[in-house]
Amino acid sequence: MATEDPAAPEDVLVVRIPLSAPDVAARPARGPDPRAVRTRTAVATAATRLFLAKGYQGTSVDDIAAAARVSKRSVYNNFGDKQRLFTEIVLGATPTAADFTERLVAGLTEAADVPAALRELARRHLATVAQPAVLRLRRLIILEAGRFPELADEYFRRAPGRVIDALTGAFAALHERGALCAPDPRRAAEHYSYLVLGATLDTALFAPGAELPGPAELDRIADAGATAFLAAYRSK
Repeated sequence: MATEDPAAPEDVLVVRIPLSAPDVAARPARGPDPRAVRTRTAVATAATRLFLAKGYQGTSVDDIAAAARVSKRSVYNNFGDKQRLFTEIVLGATPTAADFTERLVAGLTEAADVPAALRELARRHLATVAQPAVLRLRRLIILEAGRFPELADEYFRRAPGRVIDALTGAFAALHERGALCAPDPRRAAEHYSYLVLGATLDTALFAPGAELPGPAELDRIADAGATAFLAAYRSK
């Protein structure tokens, strides 16, 4: 399941992988072999750390096997090859994004104080995205997008794109009830997202050595983005 302990969210990327190798016949009466689960988890954990630190090209199957303390054959038996392992890790991070998206917009369309709800949403959104492991994954996907264009498209659809879709639905509902003036809710969702995230993400992606803003500064950035959004989209 998760390749990392989710207790340290700023330094950890939570990746969910199938408990059994996809080409192994299911055994519903007995469940997955615990040894196989441990091996897959060890390999995925090691590969995640290495891919984020060294990139796809800079990481070999030998490196992964050594870091996971398993044989090279075990890596191939469980994941087929390095490309398939990389794909599983990238897409394995997206269920976390789905969970976050549901929590992010929960209650927004029924909020009594929409400006306050949008500011709180902005703070949670920026704090979640501006984490070292999340940013390292985004850099890695962008770096490898030319080699794996379909994987990059799918990650975007399942993670950043899912957030935009959820915001679009919420803003459409708020427009309908007269709480926002957002006749084009998709464009409003894009504006909101980039006002809140844009500058911080650009700095982090293009200057990976730069220190991320602290929690208080992230809150100020988020508040300013929400305020700018409301200046344009507040119900007249």
